[in-house]
Amino acid sequence: MKYSFPAFENGFIRAAAASPALRVADCTYNADQIIGVMREYAEKNVQLLCLPEFALTGYTCSDLFLQDTLLRGTEDGLAAILKASEGLNVVVLVGLPVRHNGKLYNCAAVLCNGELLGLVPKVHLPNYGEFYEKRHFIPGMREPECIELAGQETLIGTNLLFACKQLPAFVLAAEVCEDLWSPIPPSCAHALAGATVVANLSASDETVGKAAYRRELVCGQSARLLCAYLYADAGHGESTTDMTFAGHNLIAENGSLLADAAPFAGEDAVTELDLGRMVQERQRNTTFMPETNSYTTVEFELPPVELALIRPVSCTPFVPQDAATRAERCELILRIQAEGLAKRMEHTHAKCGVLGISGGLDSCLALLVAVRACKVLGRDAKDIVALTMPCFGTTKRTRSNAEILCEALGVTFGEINITETVKSHFADIGQPADKYDVTFENCQARVRTLELMDYANKNGGFVIGTGDLSELALGWATYNGDHMSMYG
Repeated sequence: MKYSFPAFENGFIRAAAASPALRVADCTYNADQIIGVMREYAEKNVQLLCLPEFALTGYTCSDLFLQDTLLRGTEDGLAAILKASEGLNVVVLVGLPVRHNGKLYNCAAVLCNGELLGLVPKVHLPNYGEFYEKRHFIPGMREPECIELAGQETLIGTNLLFACKQLPAFVLAAEVCEDLWSPIPPSCAHALAGATVVANLSASDETVGKAAYRRELVCGQSARLLCAYLYADAGHGESTTDMTFAGHNLIAENGSLLADAAPFAGEDAVTELDLGRMVQERQRNTTFMPETNSYTTVEFELPPVELALIRPVSCTPFVPQDAATRAERCELILRIQAEGLAKRMEHTHAKCGVLGISGGLDSCLALLVAVRACKVLGRDAKDIVALTMPCFGTTKRTRSNAEILCEALGVTFGEINITETVKSHFADIGQPADKYDVTFENCQARVRTLELMDYANKNGGFVIGTGDLSELALGWATYNGDHMSMYG
């Protein structure tokens, strides 16, 4: 069920990475397409919209980038977009060429509600393979400089952050295409300076295997920087040559891919970003050390809206949904547990591992891990002693299940009936056998632990715990009873 709630106040914003229709060097047409997409997503309560590299001109303009006609068209197109953005509660990033002090820069224009907040130039210009950007552009300057563009005064520089007044967790930074593919992307410094969202305006042409690598880059960078990462890719209409662009739009958050528009699908990536989570993760991570030197922060207004989340929220976040991944996860958990137990058995020179087997899930899992540990050590499964200890509440079915499992695994199986021991203890402390209270329940668990501990001592082994982490977290275990073991 979807329902609206004050997502903004709780650190959520809706974001989109889109690839509008494009005609190379037709700035008027491209501006109209950008305005249409901007209005469409503003109506859908998208608060952050990232568009591709050179969305206003096209990436493949080549030497046309050096023409005044194209640069004037770019400025006019940006002015039209700024005008159209008035009254829209969305931050938009548009890629365009910018002329400043007699040089050209490949820039991301950041705008909101009619205001040009800043221009972030590309740092790493590819000049290999099919790319030759250094023919037209120079790398961006770090320290922001003043510039006038499209009738507004603003800043241009890589060290710019854009902070939302209404939501302190929303701090935006930008980098352009190759910046992400470089050894040390600018977004590393952006994140340390406080950016919780990084937007990448890209025109990444498509080659075999590149989409998978692109996903890995985006997800890996979002994980490394504890941030949300938007990647808007150039799409259809960008080139009339065999150099094709797939519109592979991606949104990731802390290593998780939230939205993925498949290459050539003509789709956009839209989801919500949980920025409060990013702030919390950074606060918890002791190796994430802020470094804000040389950065300039530009503030903007963004009124809150109520959202019905379209982002998937799993009711079992630690359990993969698809069967193959789930099986792989379970196998890894078993291997981790078995390796740990094997080392402990080896280190203590244990002659056997002892555990109480009930037929329930927890003790069965512990038994499976113990058998695996023996395989790791090259030892016989008979070195694992599984003891069933029936008492008042033990049913024939659970005892039968335990016995069948132990027989199938080839472990040593034994029974210690604790009924008389428990009755004797009841007599010692004056507990009526028909009073089904906490004492009645806990006594059985403590006697079972006593039997296991002493049996392990007698036989040169140690007790393997069968309680799981959720039991310990919830307190659903008997203190000085089944919460104890020699190896948990």
